[in-house]
Amino acid sequence: MSQNKIFPPAMLGILGGGQLGSMFTVAAKTMGYRVTVLDPDPNAPAARFADCHLCAPFDDVNALAKLAQCAAVTTEFENVNAQAMRDLAQHTRVSPSGDCVAIAQNRIAEKSWIRKAGLQTAPYQVIEKLDDINESSLAYLSGILKTATLGYDGKGQIRVHTLTELREAFQTHGGVPCVLEKMVDLRAEISVVVCRLNGEQIATFDPAENIHENGILAYSLVPARLSENLQNQARKMAVRLAHELNYVGVLAVEMFVVGETQDLIVNEIAPRPHNSGHHTIDACLFSQFEQQVRLMCGLVPADTRLLQPCCMANILGDVWGDEGSEPNWGAVLDNPLAHLHLYGKMQARVGRKMGHLTVLADDATTAYEFAKNIRAKLEKKIACSAKIRQPERLLIKHEGLYDEKN
Repeated sequence: MSQNKIFPPAMLGILGGGQLGSMFTVAAKTMGYRVTVLDPDPNAPAARFADCHLCAPFDDVNALAKLAQCAAVTTEFENVNAQAMRDLAQHTRVSPSGDCVAIAQNRIAEKSWIRKAGLQTAPYQVIEKLDDINESSLAYLSGILKTATLGYDGKGQIRVHTLTELREAFQTHGGVPCVLEKMVDLRAEISVVVCRLNGEQIATFDPAENIHENGILAYSLVPARLSENLQNQARKMAVRLAHELNYVGVLAVEMFVVGETQDLIVNEIAPRPHNSGHHTIDACLFSQFEQQVRLMCGLVPADTRLLQPCCMANILGDVWGDEGSEPNWGAVLDNPLAHLHLYGKMQARVGRKMGHLTVLADDATTAYEFAKNIRAKLEKKIACSAKIRQPERLLIKHEGLYDEKN
């Protein structure tokens, strides 16, 4: 397909209408583009802002044919049909490529590519059948057994310490292909968001220091509280991996800092904007979502400069009341240095990401302390708040893009 630059008011398409798709849509609309979202959820958050919501499964032939009419197509998550993205690429510009998405979908392929790029991962063993668990597996214990596909936010992961526990965990996972990762001496977790158009035009955001709770990202601090040399090494590693994949778009590379020597190893990649990059909306010259729009349109990466130290904190469904009562939003909105972002999801559930807040401060540690304090106050619900309401949704056909019969 032609790689000419795409300018507004072209129609852009995205597979997935969750919070990442929603923030992409807002960025694209602000820049003057039109947006078509494909998502089977009639209440998909991105549908609030899109010009057209194709409410259909991700592999629906007719919906994909309509999406192929867009000037360019991207995705908000990796668990989309990679072959559908390859097929779309026969008709329109698609980034990242279906091949890159397929690699990110599978931990086995992902780790192989990371090592192919000359980068280190945690020691691991591929386990595809019960017989693969034997005496050689002892070298990777204690470890974490992770399903090769469909794992996120701590899902599909079981800690194991013995061969018996490993066999039980493999059966608990349903006997699907897995990766056994040896547990490492973890000192910190960081991520680098890379913005790549080609081999010459590439940029990175400042590494984020990530703090998890119960397997889910809780806080991201920027700048990371690590040495400048280590942060520069992380940038170079992320760029190297993006080049190895010949990646086009926004790529998040998660890394572990291990041992007293603070060695860097790559944990996993995400072929899209990342939760740890949400701070870029409020604290950087351009957000990761604006970068996503630019790169899929063939435009050079924008300036990734951090304007002020910050901390992003996730808001989970845990802070809503049992009857759907709202959290104490005054804890965020009464703070003149805190930004609130709610995703418009209809149902709050324990562990579900419902929004995030970003606190700006003179340094990342101060921002982190403010963010922790605000999150604690959010748990003090407002007794008389209304329940979450189902808003009306309107599925919009963009005039002139589709046939009237559709």
